Amino acid sequence: MPSELSDIRDFHAHVYYEPGVSEAAAAALRERVAADFPRAILGRWHHQPIGPHTRAMYQIAFPVELFATLAPWLMLNRAGLDILLHPETGDDPRDHTVHAAWLGEKLPLRMEAFAPKHGD
Repeated sequence: MPSELSDIRDFHAHVYYEPGVSEAAAAALRERVAADFPRAILGRWHHQPIGPHTRAMYQIAFPVELFATLAPWLMLNRAGLDILLHPETGDDPRDHTVHAAWLGEKLPLRMEAFAPKHGD
């Protein structure tokens, strides 16, 4: 069954960095996003891998209306950082893989993080 654009609630960009190595570049990118895209929501810094993510990262959540400007801006200004860009449709495994786009290196993900927890 085909997906519909109306299935996309918003977008996430996961900005990956190496603590102490590329963290300053990630911080500078974050500051520019905050200044240039005030409707974007900047998530917490995760200095350790979390969930399906295998590197340190922070998330940028943004509404569908910003995709046409924020996504190309990230393409041009990612400062060598790897970024996972994906829609939020409610299907986390597919959103992070089938529906995802990578800026930079495609990093491995821990898909078992999406497995139902015991008792669910």
